[in-house]
Amino acid sequence: MADQKRSKILVVDDAEVNIDILVEFLGGEYDVVTAASGQRALEIAVTAPPDIILLDVVMPGMDGFEACRRLKSDERTADIPIIFITALDDVAAETTGLALGAIDFITKPFNPGVVRARVANHLALREAARLKEDVERIMRHDLKSPLTTVITLPQLLLMDDNLEEAQRNMLRRIEDAGYTLMAMINLSTTLFRMERDSYELKPEDMDLAAVTRKVLAGFAETAAMRRIELQMLPGGQENIPFQGEELLCHSMLCNLISNALDASTHRETVQVSLNPLAEGGLRIDIVNKGQVPPELGDRFFEKYATSGKTHGLGLGTYSARLIARAHGGDISMESGSGLVTVSVWLPG
Repeated sequence: MADQKRSKILVVDDAEVNIDILVEFLGGEYDVVTAASGQRALEIAVTAPPDIILLDVVMPGMDGFEACRRLKSDERTADIPIIFITALDDVAAETTGLALGAIDFITKPFNPGVVRARVANHLALREAARLKEDVERIMRHDLKSPLTTVITLPQLLLMDDNLEEAQRNMLRRIEDAGYTLMAMINLSTTLFRMERDSYELKPEDMDLAAVTRKVLAGFAETAAMRRIELQMLPGGQENIPFQGEELLCHSMLCNLISNALDASTHRETVQVSLNPLAEGGLRIDIVNKGQVPPELGDRFFEKYATSGKTHGLGLGTYSARLIARAHGGDISMESGSGLVTVSVWLPG
């Protein structure tokens, strides 16, 4: 069996004696690369990215804090874990380092066991994150092929003029469910790139009214079971041309309408309206009865913000905001007079 690939560590320190000590501690188990300055560390990290960086704080020229800031601001090196090595026994220094994105501190003089343990722990966490990402990528790839069949076969069957309306409705529901699952699969990696402002939107001509009707059709059975009425107000039945990514818009509307349904009780109504604006663009309003708790109001679109739900992670409205902003728009919420209104603004 071939030997397992050794992890690569970049040690950055202007003092040769410190580099020698760390190479001695770590060289037997890892491939250790060294740099005597912050600038040289940046060059190595870009051209031959290490698995982890041990970075001295106090160095002439570019200190460790500035080197860390630059590493974290560069998409090519932002994900590399950084452990600061320092003689500073200062809470403020540690706070600064952690705020810049470092994951740990090792204080000089070095303790061999502490150095090895911390490096091993953080490399193990990094490898676990990689494995999780690889598994998710494989699952997304493997799920897309059968889902494509789920989406396209109903479209082919709907070409048959002999089908009864009930049969057509069932086929449309299968198609809608397929689109919803495909959107959820795509969204997992897309949202990560949106969070880092690295997502490149690929807009295409689409009919936003048709997408909205498709989303509402997908929730029709759920709403009926809960005895909640789903309404698309007049005006939303017309074609509304829009330049955007259909699956993303589908996901955004799914999350917002699902959130409105969860906040509604029996015999209430959730209303959706699409309102072209005189100055150009479009506003989508989703209205349900209720009141947003005061403690949630200012955090309504924040990650993991939720209140009073027995299920859900508080990611629906957060992802909706990311999608709206990726399209050059934004989103807001108003709560008062017994109504909650979530409004999405999209550019023309």
